[in-house]
Amino acid sequence: MKKNILLALLSGILFSLGWPTAGFPLFLFFAFVPLFFMEQDFLKNKLQKGLFWYIYLAFFIWNLTQTWWIVKATLFGGVFAIVVNSLLMTLVFYIFHIVRKRLPEKMALTFFIFLWISFEKFHLNWDFSWPWLNLGNGFSEWPKWIQWYEYTGAFGGALWLLLTNVMIFRWLNSYLRTKNKYILMVGVFNTLIYILVPIVLSLYIYHHYHERGSSVKVSILQPNLDPWTEKFKYNNVQLTQNLLEIANPSADLIIAPETAISRYIEIKQFTNSRPYYILKRFAQKNQTNLLTGVDFIHWYNFKDKNIPATANTTSKGRYFDMYNSAVLISPFDTVQIYHKSKLVVGAEYTPFQRFLQPLIGDWVTKTIGVSLGSNVTQKEPSVFKVPGTPIKVAPIICYESVYGAYVARYVRKGANLLAVITNDGWWGNTQGHRQHLSIARLRAIENRRDVVQSANTGISAHINQKGEIVQQLGYNKRGSILAKVHLNEKLTLYSQQDDYIARVAIFMAVLLFLYTFSRKKVRL
Repeated sequence: MKKNILLALLSGILFSLGWPTAGFPLFLFFAFVPLFFMEQDFLKNKLQKGLFWYIYLAFFIWNLTQTWWIVKATLFGGVFAIVVNSLLMTLVFYIFHIVRKRLPEKMALTFFIFLWISFEKFHLNWDFSWPWLNLGNGFSEWPKWIQWYEYTGAFGGALWLLLTNVMIFRWLNSYLRTKNKYILMVGVFNTLIYILVPIVLSLYIYHHYHERGSSVKVSILQPNLDPWTEKFKYNNVQLTQNLLEIANPSADLIIAPETAISRYIEIKQFTNSRPYYILKRFAQKNQTNLLTGVDFIHWYNFKDKNIPATANTTSKGRYFDMYNSAVLISPFDTVQIYHKSKLVVGAEYTPFQRFLQPLIGDWVTKTIGVSLGSNVTQKEPSVFKVPGTPIKVAPIICYESVYGAYVARYVRKGANLLAVITNDGWWGNTQGHRQHLSIARLRAIENRRDVVQSANTGISAHINQKGEIVQQLGYNKRGSILAKVHLNEKLTLYSQQDDYIARVAIFMAVLLFLYTFSRKKVRL
């Protein structure tokens, strides 16, 4: 029992020590190894109880140490995310344990690799989506190691880690069983090759890659308003004026953060609103363009019949829609609008709403005055074509930057610049906002696009096509960055095919799973 607890603790600590932004990714190459040994011990000794909870302990440590900061925004949401995400990871590993009883070791470990990648892909697309700890994100602070992400995406990094973990476990297990030093030497040598060859290849790509595309000037704003207190002291006119005070009018494009205009505006009346008029006049006066986040609302009349099921309801029976949106205002064209589509669970949408609304909807409505609802989304991402410039910008709102395949869809639609607008102040000065910026570096490499990130309280930054942070404005600082960005038009392999590694993994995992239960158990 003590040995298994130590193995679980060791695995959880290794994952934590390897995770960005404070960790070193080398630890991730053998973080699964203690769990493999623990699972093998249970299997060989035919132990029946405890394995699930030992596995859970390892993943709980990882989730707790790296995502505890969610509780700064919501205590319930933070606890829920940590507990449930640890549970999901545990279930994946436990399925591997069940399959291991029926398959030879090598085949079972191959199944584990496919299964884990399938889980990460699934975690990107279901109602409780929380892919923050997907393995490929673990290299975000070391872009020189992963320049080949332009071919594989982050799932290439996950595959690299999983293959290396499995290889280390197999040769270390053989050595401990035989005490054959030759096995040890060959195993160490092969491991070094597995780790070093992709890094050397990446360094070659890094030193031979040059920024592509014409250059333009972008002003990245950081108003630095505390989202818990200051932001709601001001009306929308004051918030708009605050943005323009720090904007550089000489830029081709000015970018402000998510919900920079945060007092809900009726969406159908936006172009008649005072904030729109102020921004439009500034754009015309300076012949520039402004991209900003806006909170929209739409109230339905009591007589409206076509009310969507996702609409919110007040205690008085009034229906309304909410939008977390990005808008582009230029001197020439009508306003362009995009509605955030990858929403934060709990904060912006209710998972499995069709089932929960009938069960607890009335109680919620009576308690807080509104029903269980969700923000309005749109099915396809929008690319803003900036008039008078060659800029075609992807308005990526907050959490959406975690979704590699979704960002690649912007690029396939023609985006030559990625703009992440976010409000990371809910988490305070923790690892949360640092990790969020770090993940954006992966999107730059995958698509070979410059990334500009405008964060309400920080960190705002310009990331080049190699995933390097060129300029940044630190947390809790007010100001702006004037960045010279390049507009690359060429599509990478990842931009074209996105998560093809995950699709292959799902196919292979299903095949191996079906094969597993069509044969007899393996004798150990």
